[in-house]
Amino acid sequence: MALIQATNITKNYRVGDLDVPALKGISFAIGEGAFAAFVGPSGSGKSTLLNLLGCLDHPSSGTLTVHGRDVSTLSRNEAARFRGEHLGFVFQDFNLVPVLSAYENIEYPLLMVRGWSPEKRRERVMKMIDAVGMTEQERPDQMSGGQKQRVAVARALVGEPRLVLADEPTANLDHDTAYRILNLMKTMRDDFGTSFIFSTHDPKIMNEAELTFVLEDGRLQTEGGVA
Repeated sequence: MALIQATNITKNYRVGDLDVPALKGISFAIGEGAFAAFVGPSGSGKSTLLNLLGCLDHPSSGTLTVHGRDVSTLSRNEAARFRGEHLGFVFQDFNLVPVLSAYENIEYPLLMVRGWSPEKRRERVMKMIDAVGMTEQERPDQMSGGQKQRVAVARALVGEPRLVLADEPTANLDHDTAYRILNLMKTMRDDFGTSFIFSTHDPKIMNEAELTFVLEDGRLQTEGGVA
């Protein structure tokens, strides 16, 4: 069974009296352990699709199954619970809390959605800090862009998600740092079995992705398959 199965997904936004289509009947499947990318120009529907996969929005029509669950009709509370249990997010602008240390930023998702003991949380957070090569006391204003992204990756993985969604994760990084982050993500995929799906127009990610889907004007320009 595929980790993600999308069938005839559409997404329309209401603008005044008009329905503006962002996604126009796309279908694809992605398997477990994928390192996949949705690529295309700005306005092609990449971010809209990532929002649907992340249960931050619902499709207008079609069915979307993630980890065996039809997420297209989840209530707000059900979607929040599903995100906490199964998904991680990496944002292009990092979205770290500036007043929190690296440790506290990484731990934050566990405080929000997990009923873990303090001992279990610390064990998991320290494992992730070690995996990404950071120290626990550093704060965002003491970090380079690459260090912030490493903390963001650790935060995305700390809850042991099945799937990490990364929206333009290399957009604010220099060439060498971007490749180091991509290699780190691949290592994490291999070590933890997590699937990574990117929304990007960065050629570096396109070259590293093992499965690529091209979006243009809300439609898939290549046929999707199972990774």
